[in-house]
Amino acid sequence: MMVNAELYVKDLPGQLVGSLEPISMVDGNIVGVVHDREQIINQRIRVSVTFEVASNAQLDKLKAIWKAKDIVISKMGSVYETCTMEYMILGKFNAGYVDNLIDEASNVVSFESVDVSYSSRNGNDSRRTALITAEVRSTEDEDKLDRFFSAACREGGLIYVRGL
Repeated sequence: MMVNAELYVKDLPGQLVGSLEPISMVDGNIVGVVHDREQIINQRIRVSVTFEVASNAQLDKLKAIWKAKDIVISKMGSVYETCTMEYMILGKFNAGYVDNLIDEASNVVSFESVDVSYSSRNGNDSRRTALITAEVRSTEDEDKLDRFFSAACREGGLIYVRGL
């Protein structure tokens, strides 16, 4: 699992290395490190580190090591990658239709974010275009969303374009 931690270490020589070394002691892999000497709180500097560990047991062991070394953990959370996809829907519909479509899709997948933009209607022409940018957590959710939009647009007599 990918983890991001915000630590506060004493502002003394060797403390940065001392805060990172325990990650390798639990067979973790460091992905990125940023230390911020501009923000000093109680003679401690902030270190943000992103790393991978294989299990919660390794993470618990790491936390115990940091605590024993007097390293303050101010934040810790999982980091995950998301999949972003764009969909264009063309045809005769109104904004309410697309809003309902997004609501229905949210019953199929968990969105991290959704952004929708519409074209304006041209006079009496009721044809519109909607651009939907959706961000989901997995390729499985991306596949489910593709199937959902494909079926919904086929049922609604709309043109559906994936992946602009």
